[in-house]
Amino acid sequence: MVNRKVLIYVILLFCIINTKPSFSQSIVNSKHNLSVSGIGNVKSTGESEICIFCHTSHSSNPKTPLWNKKTPGLNYILYNSSTIQAVPGQPDGSSILCLSCHDGTIALGSVLSKKKEIDFSEGANSFKRSKNNLTTDLSDDHMISFEYTSALAYTDGELRDPMNLTHPVALENGKVQCISCHDPHNNKFDNFLVRSNRYSELCLSCHDKDYWFESGHRNSTAKWNGSGKNPWFHTKYTTVAENACENCHNTHTAGGNERLMKYQKEESNCLDCHNGNVASQNIQIQINKPYSHNVYAYNRDHDPNEDALTLNMHVECEDCHNPHGSDNSPGKAPFVKGFNKGTVGVNQDGNKVNPVQFEYEICYRCHADSPNKSASSITRQIEQNNVRLEFNSLNPSFHPVTGTGVNPDVPSLVAPYSESSIIYCTDCHASNGKSSAAGPHGSIYPHILKYNYSTFNNTIESYQSYELCYQCHDRNSIISEYPNEFQDKVHNKHIVDLNTSCSVCHDSHGVSSFQGNSVNNSNLINFNVSIVSPADGILRFEDTGLFSGTCYLTCHGKVHNPKSYK
Repeated sequence: MVNRKVLIYVILLFCIINTKPSFSQSIVNSKHNLSVSGIGNVKSTGESEICIFCHTSHSSNPKTPLWNKKTPGLNYILYNSSTIQAVPGQPDGSSILCLSCHDGTIALGSVLSKKKEIDFSEGANSFKRSKNNLTTDLSDDHMISFEYTSALAYTDGELRDPMNLTHPVALENGKVQCISCHDPHNNKFDNFLVRSNRYSELCLSCHDKDYWFESGHRNSTAKWNGSGKNPWFHTKYTTVAENACENCHNTHTAGGNERLMKYQKEESNCLDCHNGNVASQNIQIQINKPYSHNVYAYNRDHDPNEDALTLNMHVECEDCHNPHGSDNSPGKAPFVKGFNKGTVGVNQDGNKVNPVQFEYEICYRCHADSPNKSASSITRQIEQNNVRLEFNSLNPSFHPVTGTGVNPDVPSLVAPYSESSIIYCTDCHASNGKSSAAGPHGSIYPHILKYNYSTFNNTIESYQSYELCYQCHDRNSIISEYPNEFQDKVHNKHIVDLNTSCSVCHDSHGVSSFQGNSVNNSNLINFNVSIVSPADGILRFEDTGLFSGTCYLTCHGKVHNPKSYK
């Protein structure tokens, strides 16, 4: 009898060594000890042998590693996504052995070496649906049983060459299997991981995401303040940096199957930290404002592989941000800031760029050539709702977003702005409020403007009415009766005396060179035709030089045919 026990011990020891698990920490004190002496809630009521739930010295199947359970013999629903490069297969190798417990189809006490199932406490002979019970639907779990080759790494572009994988992360016959990440005999790092996943050390053994080293999601020491839902319900770590990949991803039973996001709704993966409970800026409160990039209105419309040039209108956080690359590094217009680093866009020529170099290239994804754009809110003499055409530096006039403006004399500019300045789209379109997060998340003002800009007819002039314009253009200079007659008769008279909004004459984006010209459309002149109408069939402005021009139009019942200003 003693010799038989010794033989069993030798066989099991061989098994353990041959399957390359570490035995540096005993399985006895882990949840894989399903015997009556186990420490977990799921355990036998009477069985004292520890290894028997997986291994047997006789009648094993397969012989290596002396497996003591039936294999499920099922077809599993496999992981899939639009960005997948690997070819996942039905579970095989050691993974199918793991699933003989972890898919929930075979009772934990059902082993080959016993005719009768080993008794478990009531209701504990299978795992509840959780990370322990993956079910036969593996579409929400990290892929297994696929060949991880150098060619795959090259094609994907953000995977490490498997030739460079380091112990204890390893492949099984060239495939990623459960044991690539888990050591069933060693729970030193929790969840039987082969390596700690603090700072995503385990994930980064294979994944090599662009921009990640500088990313705020890699480096932030922010913690959850305890309010609302715990964003890290699935880990034991307490800072953004420690959770790293797991800030957004869940490797098993993910809420959003594709790319293993924690939640199916894209914004939920961002807003559970950017809601004032972890990140310093509360983005959620901005999006809830009356005018916003309403990420709640769409669900799974965004795809990383979507065509940047013919994008159907939608908005998700990842349309403007790359969560693997975003950081808080500053920028100088028009160059993209750290918040938007690594995103896809459309350049001034209308071609896809990846990554963007300039901030406006992000805005162009939706507001340039995309179909189904909304019409301009103001009916213009020259209609155009493609901002790529409106901001072209070859235009007769445009706000200096893509390059310096064409007007060499703009005396109203407030320092540090000058005629050589370039501005961001987000200098005008951004969340309102001094303490609000940067960027056009939400505003109390239409068009997600950072400040108020009244475009209504008969607007009484005040700083508040044109607060947006007065951020760059000095109010006193604009509405002064001095220093020249042009200022008096044009700006002061119309804006102050006649309550004419700036937008009646000026198109704030610009006038396309395909539609306008430098004589009639300098200085952003593009009339609001709901207020301005032709005089004797003529509607135009003629630029006759510095602070000089002639109008042919009817406005507020006043006929200018023509009216000259100097």
